Amino acid sequence: MKKFFIFFVVTAIATLVWAGGNSIQIKGSDTMVNLGQAWAEAYMGKHSDALVAVTGGGSGTGIAALLNGTCDITETSRQMEKEEMEQAKTRGIHPQEFIVALDGLAVAVNPANPISHLTIPQIADIFTGKIKNWKELGGKDRPIVVLSREVNSGTHVYFKEHVLHHNDADKSAEFSPAALLMPSSQAIADEIAQNPNAIGYYGMGYVSKTQKAIAVAKDTAGPYYTPTMENVVSKQYYISRPLIFYTNGDPRGVVKDFIDFVFSPQGQEIVKDTDFVPVK
Repeated sequence: MKKFFIFFVVTAIATLVWAGGNSIQIKGSDTMVNLGQAWAEAYMGKHSDALVAVTGGGSGTGIAALLNGTCDITETSRQMEKEEMEQAKTRGIHPQEFIVALDGLAVAVNPANPISHLTIPQIADIFTGKIKNWKELGGKDRPIVVLSREVNSGTHVYFKEHVLHHNDADKSAEFSPAALLMPSSQAIADEIAQNPNAIGYYGMGYVSKTQKAIAVAKDTAGPYYTPTMENVVSKQYYISRPLIFYTNGDPRGVVKDFIDFVFSPQGQEIVKDTDFVPVK
């Protein structure tokens, strides 16, 4: 086993050395990790001498990697904050932003849950803990299990700013202390699939037949919209956002070539294939 481990490490290092200037490190958003890996696989299929490594961990983790100089591309589901931009400036980092896809942030429940329509204020009251039982919304007499991403997640930040703070003048609303913080979008989707009392949020690309995306309206007057490609493009679905690449300055070499591929017809078709919304 020890010999095998040494062989694996040496092989991995040799692969990186062989790739040389054709290697790309991409880190960041868990929402985007499957999309990033799909892009990487397709790109390496066209360029046999390239090595593209994609890892998640959250948008905050990716931005930290950009500031520390340990990645070539950061994937984020939110824009960099003012404080992060200031940190970048002090470290000689010059973030360059590329909106590579669009996403509708789904609010999802178990298919057995009869609730199928909610307003933004109702959703905010659920996630801040003001509404604690499904019967308060016309559902069954069951406690609501609130699922949220962890605080380093761009999805967490975006949801807090655009849902919890929607009608909150001083922006002080916080997630309920009872909310279960989950390590990834897939973890939330898996929990909802087996828990009829759960509600959570994640990128629309993670919605499957084992979850139900809620139709959302800004208020009770409606109309209600689900997170579909058409509704995101038309901006009728309220909880929509850009998915972003950041690089340190203008990309060059293989990094520029990879980003050009992402914006190409093939790259944007991969966006559709992974259930996100193309920008082209």
